[in-house]
Amino acid sequence: MKRRDFVQLAGLGAGAMMLPTSLMGKSISAEALLTPGMDVAQKKMMADVALNTAKSLGATYADARIGRYLNQYVFTREDKVQNVVNTESFGIGIRVITNGTWGFASTNDVSPDGIKKATNQAVAIAKANSKIQTDPVKLAPVKGKGEVSWKTPIKKDFKDVPISEKVDLLLTANAAAMENGANYVNSALFMVNEQKYFASTDGSYIDQDVHRIWPTFGVTAIGDGKFKTRQAMSAPMGMGYEYMDGLDSEKLAGPEGTGMNLYRQSYDIVEDATLAAKQAKEMLTAKSVDPGKYDLVLEPNHLGLTIHESVGHPLELDRVLGYEANYAGTSFATLDKWKSGDFKYGSDKVNLVADKTQVGSLGAVGYDDEGVACKKWDLVRDGVLVNYQAIRDQVHMIDQNESHGCCYSQSWNDVQFQRMPNVSLEAGKEKYSINDMVKDVEKGIYIAGRGSYSIDQQRYNFQFGGTAFYEIKNGKVEGMLNDVAYQSNTQEFWNSCSKICDKDDYRLFGSFFDGKGQPSQVSAVSHGSSTTRFDGVNVINTGRTI
Repeated sequence: MKRRDFVQLAGLGAGAMMLPTSLMGKSISAEALLTPGMDVAQKKMMADVALNTAKSLGATYADARIGRYLNQYVFTREDKVQNVVNTESFGIGIRVITNGTWGFASTNDVSPDGIKKATNQAVAIAKANSKIQTDPVKLAPVKGKGEVSWKTPIKKDFKDVPISEKVDLLLTANAAAMENGANYVNSALFMVNEQKYFASTDGSYIDQDVHRIWPTFGVTAIGDGKFKTRQAMSAPMGMGYEYMDGLDSEKLAGPEGTGMNLYRQSYDIVEDATLAAKQAKEMLTAKSVDPGKYDLVLEPNHLGLTIHESVGHPLELDRVLGYEANYAGTSFATLDKWKSGDFKYGSDKVNLVADKTQVGSLGAVGYDDEGVACKKWDLVRDGVLVNYQAIRDQVHMIDQNESHGCCYSQSWNDVQFQRMPNVSLEAGKEKYSINDMVKDVEKGIYIAGRGSYSIDQQRYNFQFGGTAFYEIKNGKVEGMLNDVAYQSNTQEFWNSCSKICDKDDYRLFGSFFDGKGQPSQVSAVSHGSSTTRFDGVNVINTGRTI
């Protein structure tokens, strides 16, 4: 499953059949989701079996991750429920360093004998690997945390909400879309609870309870032998079911002339589906874009994907070093550019930060899967490349001695490795709204929502589409456009950044299933920004053939 396939997952009636098996676990009833998991004392006893066994076998370091992963997915189409999926996965993963080399094994047999057997296997794998490893693993130091805990600050646990209420909400949104001109509509609701316990020979025992939610839909309108589709403007969030209440007092209006509302701390799926149907109908008669240079006004739900592909992935240190190329290639942002101290990744207005503490974001946790406290750090400051994303066994390669805290595994059954944290563009410091920005544009296009994209194997040359496009002429929105995509390269694009709206416009985009690695794993990550202007970007017409 590729990352881009997941973006369109809501359009698949049998979407649950395509989810990674490691995320699914065994099917259970909705009621079973409410069953309490093991208490912390039991988890600590299990972890100590693994740690003590590893040390007795000669491991110089060991960690154990006990995970209970609960998932609920609801799929509907028009007036029908297509699927409801409830799953649970539970087990332990043990990672060790022996003879200077990593070894990993996992098991769902959490008896003392089962844990000892898996630990023996991890040590045996490390010893076998050490015969061909030339450089020993170097871990950045981490002080043991003792016994600590962290929980996503939710107000409403999705597990406490009846399935009937979730189904009714999706079907109500579908009906609203159909009543306003849609010919087809499908919707889905993804809800995840990761109950994770980490212990290490450094002296950490960390219990975490992580919640995520993603409502989404696709609306299609048909007319005159054509069809147009508009995807949801929702963002997956690190929140509880309160996200679905639609009571966001901070709901933001889009630019004058678009009729759009934009969402921050809650999401009104019925309102969005209603507008989606109207926009899809309008797209049927909207004019096709004339290719050329335009100033682009990009809203956060759209810009987040561009940040993800052109900043998040290329600044993963394993890609920079050429150790990782799966799913997203390597990186143009090589070490020599960082070492120069003056590589202009973007204009002076561009400040890109990594932050796994951002409240409401998908990547927000207290500690990563190596027991490192999560934090915020600069990647690009005043347009200059200043850092990468690195974990405990990588940071010495960039002459640093502290992990960035961005190690993650999708389950107890998979080894943890470097994953993208939340990567975001800082808001502008001066008061500046979307309408202010539109008024300053003579010839431009406002782009909202995600669309198709393409980027090369070094994360440099790219093309991005979107969901909804509006022409801007002489400071006013003139109407919708079709067939829009823009082309650029990463450095040229970010150096064309000329203006950023202030923090009042700041919102999150997210990727619920971001793929990486071999064997592949997925993770959830958010990207924040305010609406941002990029000048003189090349726009092509995707509907014309040569």
